[in-house]
Amino acid sequence: MILAEVIGTVVSPSEQVRALDGRKLLVVRPVQPAGAAVGPKPRVAVDTIGAGVGDRVLVIDEGNSGRQILAAPDAPVKTLIIGFVDEVELGGERVYDHGAER
Repeated sequence: MILAEVIGTVVSPSEQVRALDGRKLLVVRPVQPAGAAVGPKPRVAVDTIGAGVGDRVLVIDEGNSGRQILAAPDAPVKTLIIGFVDEVELGGERVYDHGAER
């Protein structure tokens, strides 16, 4: 699983893969627990939870898990957003708190 921040949206042409019909695609950037960007590049992820730009989320980046979650064994997916992050604590210190961001 990857901790990430949603940084954008993707609009695709009207002809899509059937397993993705009606699904929102978002650009996610992997982050460290406190929020600093990490890793070489952002990813495009299938949104399964109703996330939006600015949300801190949990992401899986493994095709078989993604296909199981979508119940689509032949879907060409790899990266899915699977949960919102409310807070992150490291060593007894809260390094991210969604409620404090408001």
